[in-house]
Amino acid sequence: MKKPGKVYLVGAGPGDPGLITVRGKSLLERAEVVVYDYLAGHKLLKHAPASAELIYVGKKGGVKHTFSQEEINQMLVEHALAGKMVVRLKGGDPFIFGRGGEELEKLHAAGVPFEVVPGVTSATAAATYAGIPITHRDYTASVAFLTGHEDPTKESSNIDWSKLSTGAGTLVIYMGIKNLPTIVANLIKYGRDPQTPVAVVRWASTPQQRSVVGTLETITQVVTDAAIKPPALIIVGEVVKLRDTIDWYEKRPLFGKKIIVTRTREQASELVAGLEDFGANCLEYSTIHIKPVDCYDILDSELERLDEYHWILFTSLNGVKYFFEHLYAKGMDARDLKGTDLAVVGKSTADFLLTYGLNADLIPSTFTGEGLAESLLDQGVEGRNILIPRALQAREILPETLRGAGAQVTVAPVYENCPAAGDKESLREELKNGGVEMITFTSSSTVRNFLAMIDAADQDELQQILSGIKIAAIGPITAKTVTDNGLQVDIQPKEYTISGLIEAIVDYYGGDGA
Repeated sequence: MKKPGKVYLVGAGPGDPGLITVRGKSLLERAEVVVYDYLAGHKLLKHAPASAELIYVGKKGGVKHTFSQEEINQMLVEHALAGKMVVRLKGGDPFIFGRGGEELEKLHAAGVPFEVVPGVTSATAAATYAGIPITHRDYTASVAFLTGHEDPTKESSNIDWSKLSTGAGTLVIYMGIKNLPTIVANLIKYGRDPQTPVAVVRWASTPQQRSVVGTLETITQVVTDAAIKPPALIIVGEVVKLRDTIDWYEKRPLFGKKIIVTRTREQASELVAGLEDFGANCLEYSTIHIKPVDCYDILDSELERLDEYHWILFTSLNGVKYFFEHLYAKGMDARDLKGTDLAVVGKSTADFLLTYGLNADLIPSTFTGEGLAESLLDQGVEGRNILIPRALQAREILPETLRGAGAQVTVAPVYENCPAAGDKESLREELKNGGVEMITFTSSSTVRNFLAMIDAADQDELQQILSGIKIAAIGPITAKTVTDNGLQVDIQPKEYTISGLIEAIVDYYGGDGA
């Protein structure tokens, strides 16, 4: 008989993918099957191997379920008995109103091994991200979690409102929006002051988070007026008063602003992380796929005479990466560059070069090809041998300028930019539906490939699709490509780096551009 696999019941946390535990992330990275819920953050799925089978079993109130609970239980059993490593990914904590116990009972009955990994529960996350400490020694030392949506098949409620209404200082109520009028009525009926502060937090810890505040007497109308829908949590208690002082999440300068990031999938993380730190809701649409060139004949020839070169110029991070990958493949390393000076186009490229154990000898004050050329001309390049490992197709301003000044320049292609196989329909749908605040471009290639993905019939349609959407370009070369295509650049940083771009976007929304 085949040895069974194992089911890992993992709490995904409340929605922010950064709140999953280290253990949970580690299991996801090794999963063969991932069975995930509606409230489990979709961004977490990127941690699963490409070969993993992803099965959505989400449930939403008022919507027909994709699978019944019985079907989910059976699915877990069958995959485990087939010898698979299964991650059951559940929003929040699986043992707090997550029906995790029921699933494990079925696994136990079927003889399936299992393990449970706790998660950050939505109750504490909603309160924390809304700026409400659920306990505070000046207000209360007790808290109770309860559900506002009990099993509809039960004959009577397990909630004793007569004791609970005043029995805990803070009440956190899960899944209670539909029954909010009844919950409020019970709390007041059994002794809670109608003026008790109440907060309702929707989509806690995500860029879609929205919080409203009232009292037991007013909160039902406040929620109705604000059109608050599930998923949302209700927090009742005097601690809600502290929100005015402690609220931090929804006050970040980019909070909730939907920004499209168009870098390569591998290189988007720094920009996405930086923007999300300030509250942005980033949508990643990879427009570029970077790959090594098919033929390294030119570089191979030049590597045999590296000691003849006075300068090697790196104009991008990819130039550094693919140059060194091929250098290593030839059995060489950084020691073979001794005696040759290294110049880079900007600080980010210099920092990346340092990861290979090498300091840049020259960084221009202006981070462009023109700036690098000007800095080299100041050094004097006549009669100098210069090697430029770069993209297969790139601007010729740098090698042409240096040749014009008497340098012997060899361009060695080491990688090429290809259009990414992006989801064109999804991108067009996002732009069509509205809500996108900004698009970021970090190179001319991202601009051209993004426009190819949109596939507008003419300039009028392009303007219509991008109407009202701001454009941020990392530097003047990228900005020129934007304007050459009939579009307007709204933001361009003073320093042409990712950190500079993030700072410029934050300044824009924090100042006159807000």
